[in-house]
Amino acid sequence: MYNSINVLVQEVKDKLKDDVKLGEMFEKCFLNTINTTVKRMNDGTTYVLTGDIPAMWLRDSVCQIRPYLVLANEDEEIADMIEGLVERQFRYILVDPYANAFNEDANGMGHQSDLTNMKPEIWERKYEIDSLCFPIQLSYLLYKNTGRTTQFNETFKKAAHTIIDLWKVEQNHEENSPYIFERLDCRQLDTLARSGKGPMHKETGMTWCGFRPSDDACQYSYLVPSNMFAVVVLNYIDEIAKEILNDGELSKCARELSDEINEGIQKHAVYNHPRCGEIYAYEVDGLGNYNLMDDANLPSLLAIPYLGYADLDDEKYVNTRNFILSTENSEFHIGKFASGVGSPHTPEGYIWHISLAMQGLTTNDMNKKKELLETMKNTDAGTYLMHEGFHPDDPSKFTRDWFSWANMMFCELVLDYCGIKVKK
Repeated sequence: MYNSINVLVQEVKDKLKDDVKLGEMFEKCFLNTINTTVKRMNDGTTYVLTGDIPAMWLRDSVCQIRPYLVLANEDEEIADMIEGLVERQFRYILVDPYANAFNEDANGMGHQSDLTNMKPEIWERKYEIDSLCFPIQLSYLLYKNTGRTTQFNETFKKAAHTIIDLWKVEQNHEENSPYIFERLDCRQLDTLARSGKGPMHKETGMTWCGFRPSDDACQYSYLVPSNMFAVVVLNYIDEIAKEILNDGELSKCARELSDEINEGIQKHAVYNHPRCGEIYAYEVDGLGNYNLMDDANLPSLLAIPYLGYADLDDEKYVNTRNFILSTENSEFHIGKFASGVGSPHTPEGYIWHISLAMQGLTTNDMNKKKELLETMKNTDAGTYLMHEGFHPDDPSKFTRDWFSWANMMFCELVLDYCGIKVKK
């Protein structure tokens, strides 16, 4: 379908000629996403399945497509495919900015019995800040990698204002928010406490979040890495509004909200750890409670430089990274075949391929990148594909045999190792 993809695959395999399996895994993962999850629609938009679940997540779809950005400048068809995804994502956000996953059309599939304001277009309505961040990021990266600006149209402008308005409302969730969410007869992490309002908290300047990017409920209602991501993409909106749209009002709104959220992070989300020094908490509630951990899903604290919130050598990031990659992080696990970060979303002790890829994408140490690729290669359970979580003592035990997001995070690390990077 896209000849440039075959050319890139061969280029990578040539660079990895001394590691045949790694090259073949890259080929299988890179082609799997474009061949099995990407659907061009008659209206020019693009629909992207997450994999083995028949729905499109706003977050996952960006991460699934992101590595193809390295080809978008030379291949207009790929750039069109990515712009089509951006357009569909922003149209979905205008249907309901609180939803995280959507159906291909208004077919009423998914979690329609949840106690929230469901619509037939929506697969699931778990409110996650990052679901709004990722489409903004993709539209911006398409611009940076190709110079293309046609994605910044009326749909984009309406969605940008909608997102900013929602984040401002959710700065005072208790008083202002219309959002509630309950799921009956489910595990605790799939529903919100207090009749769907979520845990107690107080205002901090950050914006409230119901669910983590794992789709698990937040323990405390200010999810720090997602607020960091909001700061980053609000700065993108500011830049786009000033340099492309000539929209002073949008620029001002984005910049002011970014400053408010960032001030809240620095004031309420920094914890003085006795061993690591000043680190960022994963979640806080503004009442003095800190959840000190990290989750494999993006956005994460490990991914802070990848998101663009702080540099690799930022002191608080370095301290936070040292904490995350130690057993003081309850989701850091060590086994015979791997050590790394997992998630409460999967069985106890499992490690995620996504987090291993992110560990490699947030270091300049080429030997460490190679080591992590070796680990990923040796924990594929013979499938030549990545999975969600796997048991570090027995990689044949894993969750999700078709998980495009993990496949493409592996591909992004392979590309990075080969010196091929998405421009930021």
